[in-house]
Amino acid sequence: MTRFVVVAGAWLGAWAWDEVESELRGAGHEVHALTLSGLAEKQGVPAGQRTHVQDIVDEVERLDLRDVVLVGHSYSGVPVGQAAERIGDRLARVVFVDANVPVDGASFLDGFPSDHIRKSLDEHGGDWPPLDPADYTGQDLTDEQIARIVTDGTAHPGATLTEPAILTRPLGELPATYVKCLLDGDELMDPVDELVASGRWELVRMDTGHWPMFSRPGELARILAESATRP
Repeated sequence: MTRFVVVAGAWLGAWAWDEVESELRGAGHEVHALTLSGLAEKQGVPAGQRTHVQDIVDEVERLDLRDVVLVGHSYSGVPVGQAAERIGDRLARVVFVDANVPVDGASFLDGFPSDHIRKSLDEHGGDWPPLDPADYTGQDLTDEQIARIVTDGTAHPGATLTEPAILTRPLGELPATYVKCLLDGDELMDPVDELVASGRWELVRMDTGHWPMFSRPGELARILAESATRP
């Protein structure tokens, strides 16, 4: 039995993991899906990058979890990666699901060309609104899945995207698996590419889009369970 804390990316809450959580629980694992401050049922709660890191650390400590596998999808890889080093020997492994990873001194938006997102933040009072349905095409999602993501998604607090990450040791020291979703592009971001090439991180590929918790929940659950067995 493995203990998982799973965190979804921008606009999403704990609800995004419903199917994956069901699969993992059915296999005998313990799963805690976490909604970050400012999103879903926590919408309106002020949040910056540090807040989201603390959300994750607090959840692990509140539940007194040991040998925990932290899972971060997309944006949430940034706070999950920082929280992973802060929980110390409570951590068994961290899994980044098609995720951004923290770079010391850099923000989420520093990791890729993001002028369009910065412009959107300016236009929407500092929040990043959910994408339009058309932006989810070609990602292995059904019309019903897209409708749920768009309908249940909430604006993402902009300060979490612009505040810099803080790391106290090299990210490569974390025991990690990186899950690359190929329909979102098959090239790894530079920091991830370097860590995978060095042999320090495991790489797993999924032939699906950027939201595998919706498009391939059973396969993702299996990958998460298998990652927990890695040394």
